[in-house]
Amino acid sequence: MSQHRPARAAVFSAGSWGTALAKIMTDAGTDVIAYARRGEIADAINREHRNPGYFPDVDLPPTLTATTDPATALDGADFLVLSIPAQSLRESLASWAPHIGRDTVIVSLMKGIERDTDLRASEVITEVTGIPAERVAVLSGPNLAREIMAGRPAAATVACPDEATAIRVQRACHTSYFRPYTSTDVTGCELGGAVKNVIALAVGIASGMGLGHNAQAMLITRGLAETTRLAVVMGAHPATLAGLAGLGDLIATCSSPLSRNRTFGTHLGKGLSVEEATAATRQTTEGVKSAEAILGLAQAHGVDMPITDVVAALLKGKVTLEQATAALMQRPPKPER
Repeated sequence: MSQHRPARAAVFSAGSWGTALAKIMTDAGTDVIAYARRGEIADAINREHRNPGYFPDVDLPPTLTATTDPATALDGADFLVLSIPAQSLRESLASWAPHIGRDTVIVSLMKGIERDTDLRASEVITEVTGIPAERVAVLSGPNLAREIMAGRPAAATVACPDEATAIRVQRACHTSYFRPYTSTDVTGCELGGAVKNVIALAVGIASGMGLGHNAQAMLITRGLAETTRLAVVMGAHPATLAGLAGLGDLIATCSSPLSRNRTFGTHLGKGLSVEEATAATRQTTEGVKSAEAILGLAQAHGVDMPITDVVAALLKGKVTLEQATAALMQRPPKPER
């Protein structure tokens, strides 16, 4: 990256979190262009400085631009920021890979596990592109896009095996309202972000069923325990799961009505089917897509994850709401670990 120009970032795509991160990076002084699949979204960002599909009431920085051409977005990009559904990452990235610069750093905002392979997003990225792990970073934390678009304070963890790369990403998205911390624990950050979506489904279900705040607090606490068990077995540091990408993200996703996963779970708890809840939520709900893959990771590593197990079974229609509740409450008593 030249010292005579600001860093350049291509944000793929112009959805809810992608738009929020594009705004953050622009406010941080980074030169940002967003890739939008829909021409009307790109046109609105360029002409009206708004994203009518997600934040029609929020003014975007006038220097933030958009395009529907991946090659144009990636031309000269120091950073490629990926904010797309985890299950479409492999196919989409394969088509974009020829346009990625030889020194471009890829930043993943994705919080899901790929079905069939049980791979984390960073692993899919390195496998598809051949880019070394030292050029792949993960940004994760308690980041509800609507609040960030309103300029409310937030923080996140930027993780990369190469600390210097993490610091570069940190500088590219540090603003007065968004505080990024650095880490080298990519595994912990990604698993914290992925598993918390499944726990948020469980908390939403409990809320929809009217089980009370005690039940929700129990699920959050024990959800953190099973997330930490899996992450540590897979090489993560326990402190990561107690940080922004673990506990912080878990609290925000499980407690806020702005959370898609909690909202989806609430619909299920009120008796809607998975199909009906999908229609009512209208946006990608990563926990629904990743629950089975996370359970596959747990089984492969011999880790007990009862909440994830029950949620996956419920999503598959293998148990009813009442059976799911009973399955958790009737487990044999044991020491708290």
